[in-house]
Amino acid sequence: MNKANTVILITLILSIAKLNAQEIGKNTFGKGIFNTISKDSTWSMKLGLRMQYLTSVGLETDINNQFNFTQNNFKTDTKVRRYRLKFDGFVLSPKVKYKIELGMSNNDVGSASVYTKSGSKLILDAVLKWNFYKNLELWAGQTKLPGNRERVISSANMQLVDRSLLNKEFTLDRDMGFQLRNNHIIGKQLLIREIFAITQGEGRNITTGNVGGQQYTSRIEVLPFGAFISKGDYKGSDLKREPIPKLAIGATYNHNDRASRQRGSQGSIIDLIDDSGSAEDHVFTMTDVNTTFVDFMYKHNGYSAMGEFAYRNADDTTIGTNPVKTGKAYNLATGYLFNNNYEIATRYTQIDYKGIGNTTEQYTLGVSKYIVGHKLKVQTDLSYTTVDSMPEGLQLRLQFEVHF
Repeated sequence: MNKANTVILITLILSIAKLNAQEIGKNTFGKGIFNTISKDSTWSMKLGLRMQYLTSVGLETDINNQFNFTQNNFKTDTKVRRYRLKFDGFVLSPKVKYKIELGMSNNDVGSASVYTKSGSKLILDAVLKWNFYKNLELWAGQTKLPGNRERVISSANMQLVDRSLLNKEFTLDRDMGFQLRNNHIIGKQLLIREIFAITQGEGRNITTGNVGGQQYTSRIEVLPFGAFISKGDYKGSDLKREPIPKLAIGATYNHNDRASRQRGSQGSIIDLIDDSGSAEDHVFTMTDVNTTFVDFMYKHNGYSAMGEFAYRNADDTTIGTNPVKTGKAYNLATGYLFNNNYEIATRYTQIDYKGIGNTTEQYTLGVSKYIVGHKLKVQTDLSYTTVDSMPEGLQLRLQFEVHF
């Protein structure tokens, strides 16, 4: 979608909303560009817009694993990291909700391929959510899978500039299919959540249909002290300053039957045996891929801590020119929010891939200023990366976030 089409789309939506709906609430910053409900109360829509502007400076080591602080060794990068349109609301009944999110920046769109009919991967989320019985919800469409906690946390609500190496290498990300979700309370405050998903297993925006089998994801979450304020178990930092300790523990198991990519539904094709004819006729090398996550989130009075463990294995790790990446990873982040809404946070990540023969570790220190919570903030962090305990690189990042 080019810039002209984007302007036309927004103008059309605004015009329809003005003609057929009435505004509800006030246009408070961070609560959406507009928030409307139809005159007969049969539908509603909220339109949001957000942007992240990122500048980074990197320094890599030379052949002797030494940092050479000369101008030629520095790499700089300035870009619009994320630029997104978000729509949500209900149709016919508040029990039938929808969410649509479009990624407009080059990083959001990603590269086109024959598996997307050479089109851009514009759609991030397009999902319907039907609360059909008590706390049971059926989701249908494309959206995030219930994988590692850090991935499910919105990129607008992160504690540091961006997600960790664990997320980059092990995330399930988004897929197309169905999810069944439930939650219930045991006793006075013990909250349990269960999620089960059956999805295509090929990732987002694929138009060539399913390759191999389906992808199955199960997740359970236990919150022994009850729910967090404003769903804080899926937001970075303790901006609500939880008055009593809150803890969320989660575990996910994912099975991708006859997966065709290095990381299940993500990454490069393992091997393309036959690329003759159309994309639908391609023949792939495939193997079953299993991924497990265990994670937690803790918050109390401005202090927050989040930890994750990830493990991936496969039936056959030797096939193809791009074999499945198997191994494990750890991620631990913690931070403290001061009364002036400045926060200091740290993160440690370790990646161990089988067969590659090295261990990657990354240490990150960040400082954030929350001007209007996560809706308007400035964040900076410094990361130091090693491979087998030898220095590999330094990276300094500065990011601005604005979310209407």
